[in-house]
Amino acid sequence: MDLLAPTRIRSELDQVTRHWTPRVVGQVNDQFVKVAKLLGEFVWHAHDEQDEMFLIVYGRLRIQLQGDREVVLEPGEFYVVPKGTRHNPVADEEVGIVLIETVTTAHTGDVVDARSVPIDQQVAPS
Repeated sequence: MDLLAPTRIRSELDQVTRHWTPRVVGQVNDQFVKVAKLLGEFVWHAHDEQDEMFLIVYGRLRIQLQGDREVVLEPGEFYVVPKGTRHNPVADEEVGIVLIETVTTAHTGDVVDARSVPIDQQVAPS
């Protein structure tokens, strides 16, 4: 990572080849900045000790929340899922996102799923 060059989010998203596989592209203190492409429905989960921020670059994302609530996000919008909140991201079409999460946030939180990606596999090559 070149510390003197700006990060181009679209270029970083272009390097993502698998849906639901976040890629770490930066770090601010104890927060990772990640990009990901989403398509379809993910998995209901919660992060007991961490908030999670979703920023939409392109596409439209629905985040289902516990209690039959839902947040719909369009490009340029973001939403912070509060820690401990069960949620399920759903992308009816491909969505490009930026995630901001603590470095300790497990991909699928309190759920182990075949699509869970460990942090070490999310870190972009330097």
